[in-house]
Amino acid sequence: MRNGVRQVATADDTPWRCHPPTHQLRPRFATPTHHRPEWVNMIQELVRYTKVISIVGDILTIRAADVGLGELAVVENLDGELSLAQVIEIQRQNVSLQVFTGGKGLSTEARVRLLGHQARVTYSPNILGRVYNGVGEPIDGGPDLLDDPRIDIGGPSVNPTLRVVPKQMIETKVPMIDVFNCLVESQKIPIFSIAGEPYNKLLARIGIQADADIVVFCGLGMIFDDFHFFRSTFEDEGVFSRTVMFVNQASDPIVERLLAPDLALKVAERFAVDEKKRVLVLMTDMTAYADALKEIGVAMERVPSNRGYMGDLYSQLAVRYERACDYRGAGSVTLISVTTMPGDDVTHPVPDNTGYITEGQFYLHGGQLDPFGSLSRLKQQVIGHVTREDHSQIMNTMIRFYSGSKDAQKKQQMAFDLSPFDDKLLKFGDLFRSRFMEIDVSLPLNDALDLCWQTLAECFEPQELLMREHLVEKYFPKKHTPVEISS
Repeated sequence: MRNGVRQVATADDTPWRCHPPTHQLRPRFATPTHHRPEWVNMIQELVRYTKVISIVGDILTIRAADVGLGELAVVENLDGELSLAQVIEIQRQNVSLQVFTGGKGLSTEARVRLLGHQARVTYSPNILGRVYNGVGEPIDGGPDLLDDPRIDIGGPSVNPTLRVVPKQMIETKVPMIDVFNCLVESQKIPIFSIAGEPYNKLLARIGIQADADIVVFCGLGMIFDDFHFFRSTFEDEGVFSRTVMFVNQASDPIVERLLAPDLALKVAERFAVDEKKRVLVLMTDMTAYADALKEIGVAMERVPSNRGYMGDLYSQLAVRYERACDYRGAGSVTLISVTTMPGDDVTHPVPDNTGYITEGQFYLHGGQLDPFGSLSRLKQQVIGHVTREDHSQIMNTMIRFYSGSKDAQKKQQMAFDLSPFDDKLLKFGDLFRSRFMEIDVSLPLNDALDLCWQTLAECFEPQELLMREHLVEKYFPKKHTPVEISS
């Protein structure tokens, strides 16, 4: 014993003699914690490792046994400063830990105490209206909620037998989503964009307008201005009381960037299962998350696969996206993320892998949602079933005429003669962009469908629509009256 603390794995890797033997005290994952004798758990809290093999960047490697991947540890430096760390790789008895506060100033004589559990997050209705950092600590000046229950993050994905085929729509009041690419409950879908585009503005608008019970926001590598924008927007629009925010800022430790999505998704999962809530998860930016994975992989000298990213990028993204689910007999988790494409390159590893996992994408380009680059693979589940009977026809007709307007615009730019119908298409294209494609436009779905009919009536004759006759007779406006658009 030294100062009342047992030292294990010293320089010669031989445990100090004590009773009972150390290997009997640490069956960490062989026996659940709540089934172990209390004295076992108490002794485990006293076990510390002093055999530091290496410190590379923020990666600390020790020699230890009976350790689980993702397990948390406390690193005590020589000056007594404590840092939190997480096990990220195990190779035989060599255990690599990512130190949250970084490896700067860390001594090879530091002591490591493994906590015997993975990261945990506070879960209760009291977390609504609160802001937490990437490790679940409050950063809004509010109470710590120490008496509220904490739950382990991670765990397996949902049993497929408990998943319900998604058939309910989440209305966002964004016409380019509701009319042309419906957001379906339990869907996982990204916003593909590039740096400088107003994707955060679009994400915030979806958060405050979407038909959801609870909003869980996760910010990854955010600058303070973006963080302040989201928080002030949620507060000003009156949705902050049903929102919980997990924010990893650009100045925070990079390992927190890897934990934040798991914290947010675990909280969302419990609200959906326990409280039967319809939960909307918003994440920005998943490219920052992937870059954090790459940075840690490089520090651990892993062999990169494509453009410096590790070979498990697909699996790491899929584990997070697959948390979106409609639970049988409970609520649902719907996930919308932002994926920025470096150089507007959709073949970049992050958007490329994301496209194989998710169920479509919203393509934000030039400040507008592009109808040709956007796709919702689940929209057929709700269009015409839970929406109005004319939804499918009006959606296809609007896109057909907008495509024609793009062709007419090319003819105009090349100085070709335009037909009277080309002039109609050009007029329609201008109205379509201003009334539907701008992300500031806010309309309920049925009002947006009515606006579609009026826009067609302002540009074309009924016989030019090539639509089902009974729908034209029922919905084509007899008089062209202006429609007020709110933004």
